[in-house]
Amino acid sequence: MTYVIVGNGVASVGAIEGIRKLDKEGRIIVVSEENTPTYGRPLISYFLAGKIGLDRMSLRPDDYYEKNNIELKLGSRVTALDPGKKTITLASGESLGYDKLLLATGGIPFMPPIKGLEGSGIYNFTTLAHAETLIQLSQAIRKVVVIGGGLIGLKAAEGLFDNGLSVTIVELAPRVLSAAFDDVAGKLVSNRLENEGLHIRCGNTVEEVLRGDNGDVVGVRLTNGDVLECEAVVVAIGVVPSLCPAKEAGLNIRRGIKVDDYLQTSAADVYAAGDAAEAYDMIMDDARVTPIWPNAYSQGYYAGMNMTEKKKEKHPGGLAMNAIAFYGMATASLGLVNPAPEDGCDVFTYVDEERQAYRKLVFRNDKLIGYVLVGDIDFAGLYTGFVRFQLPLTDEVKQDLKDGQPSALLWPEHDFETRWTPECE
Repeated sequence: MTYVIVGNGVASVGAIEGIRKLDKEGRIIVVSEENTPTYGRPLISYFLAGKIGLDRMSLRPDDYYEKNNIELKLGSRVTALDPGKKTITLASGESLGYDKLLLATGGIPFMPPIKGLEGSGIYNFTTLAHAETLIQLSQAIRKVVVIGGGLIGLKAAEGLFDNGLSVTIVELAPRVLSAAFDDVAGKLVSNRLENEGLHIRCGNTVEEVLRGDNGDVVGVRLTNGDVLECEAVVVAIGVVPSLCPAKEAGLNIRRGIKVDDYLQTSAADVYAAGDAAEAYDMIMDDARVTPIWPNAYSQGYYAGMNMTEKKKEKHPGGLAMNAIAFYGMATASLGLVNPAPEDGCDVFTYVDEERQAYRKLVFRNDKLIGYVLVGDIDFAGLYTGFVRFQLPLTDEVKQDLKDGQPSALLWPEHDFETRWTPECE
């Protein structure tokens, strides 16, 4: 059996480990456009800030590929996929045949239609190479504007600020972290960042990148007419699925590459996982693209096992989740955190302004389906258990969760035994 994996992120690692769990001998070829072995992508902000070095970026040990008998093709771009012939073609002209193929192509930075965005002085922040470029940039400029107040934008801004730059974050939404948080949590994070010295402009966006006579970036004009001086712009609005070569090959595409419960695409023997895949979300009860690291690994792992044909197991479904800290302020969110009125949810919130702590719980049909924690996240793992396993809640247990006292001992006896007794592992 020959397995070909396109992409070398965490979904690829999951697939390798899923395959090797059941097939120790099959040939595995990993094709990656990047020139480095797999690394911890969430760590690039710490690398940018100088908090860790390259030696701590590796996701797996140096001998990982050798021990797992992996043929690694770095710096290789896939230009074509032929599901009928079961081949992929590389930019070099090389053709690779496969018995099973995994598309773990990840996401690419979204670039909005902004006047002046084309040209020099425009950067992204999704890869190790991007981080290395921004480190070099930090030594040559003083002011930068970051477009995007989501997780990618805020961590890019934090890293650049730690490198001594004056940083302004511009976010179209009325708050930062609009997708993962609500107004209260977003405001707490904004306050922390502004207290450190970063500048935040919400409810606005960049209308035009301004350039001098030599073409260099000199500033940006916002939609309200304000002009912000800067020498570079980092576009960090988010990522969109990388759909090449799946789209050209005629695979079923919506927002991402459509997959079934087993992570198989509309083409026989072709699977997809990670940021490029549109897979089942257990809380939304629908297929969606969820560009979250744990989901990518999990999808890759299940896809890998299913590709071996020695075990066919449905993926349990993904969850939108985030856990990150901003200058010592820990945050976590999971599931549905901003329900619409028609969702029929019961929302509980608790704020301790003195401690800068916030807790938001979202319930539906006597189950916890989402939460936001800021400041105090000690029980995030337990709240996650209630959401992931969709445990039914009595009024008493529900009140304990609201009081900030979740416990596995509150799980129904059957669920506790099923999840935790050794014979059931």
